[in-house]
Amino acid sequence: MKKIVCVHLYNDFSGSPLVLSTAIKGLVKNGHQVTLLTSDSEGFLSDLPVEKVNIPYRFHSNKLIRLFLLLFNQCLVFCQIFKYRKEQDVLIYINTLLPFGAALAGKLIGKKIIYHIHETSIRPLLLKSFLKWVVSFTANQAIYVSKYLMETEKIVGPKSVVIHNALSSRFTQKANLNRKEAKEIQQPFTILMLCSLKKYKGVDEFVELAKRLPAYQFELVLNTDAAAIAEYFDNSNMPNNLVVFPKQNNVHPFYQKADLVLNLSNPKEWIETFGMTLLEAMTYGLPVIAPPIGGPTEIVKNGANGFSIAAQKLPAIIKTIKTMAQDKSYYLQLSLNALQTAKSFKAINFERAIVATVR
Repeated sequence: MKKIVCVHLYNDFSGSPLVLSTAIKGLVKNGHQVTLLTSDSEGFLSDLPVEKVNIPYRFHSNKLIRLFLLLFNQCLVFCQIFKYRKEQDVLIYINTLLPFGAALAGKLIGKKIIYHIHETSIRPLLLKSFLKWVVSFTANQAIYVSKYLMETEKIVGPKSVVIHNALSSRFTQKANLNRKEAKEIQQPFTILMLCSLKKYKGVDEFVELAKRLPAYQFELVLNTDAAAIAEYFDNSNMPNNLVVFPKQNNVHPFYQKADLVLNLSNPKEWIETFGMTLLEAMTYGLPVIAPPIGGPTEIVKNGANGFSIAAQKLPAIIKTIKTMAQDKSYYLQLSLNALQTAKSFKAINFERAIVATVR
């Protein structure tokens, strides 16, 4: 049994803390003692049965304040990790590139360091270069969430491995209970997108699709609060067939209602390295439309379980949506293929791979 100290700066309902929560559950199930350093904000890391240390990190819209908070919290993380200098058999597990303070402290006190790398679109480039250097200098092993990410961002130094993300067994079990065996097209045809409130995530394109397809229902779940949503869409002409929701701790009702899930990230500004919402959708037997570059290409088989279409090609997306909504037999085949794809991303395989890296 090892003592594993997991570090993730900001806890929310995005993909990287979701993946870490699944990893931690697997580590605990296999007898490891886990301590988690993260913020006390609400998210996927909130209710884990492990010892927790609060890191008061928050995202701020002001760049200078955001930089100060980042550096201040790196100091706090460094000090927390340094406390383990006299303990034996401690492993430092760093989620995302950002918690570099943990890596530097771990290197200083001679502990094994594993990085779980999720991201490639980090700005400014100087920060990205620095963070990658820290990984190269400190890490014993680097886990990449997709082949695409390892091929494009492989860091010289640590041993590298690809471990595709997986949904928790709890999520899959709930989906199995609520999913229809043969997914029927609902009326109206409902299109869902779940993402952060960022322009590069395709929020504006989703709104435009709703305007151009008034016969269909659109639902947008954003990983932020109602006040931020109101500010973003202030003075916007929102269509009546679009409903926007703030962050949710239970997304199952949205997938149960949906017929199609979109990911409209703009690869020129943000390349998806995996796409957890795509996997969640397929677990419900839902076809998807996703970017034709990055990690989603390892999940989406164009024309089989979904479609790879750039967000800027709205006419092509509209045509594809109409085809699915109007051709029941074609839609059901896409649905069955999506479900079959989801079954290949089992939580047990993910957990075994993670446990193997900490040995």
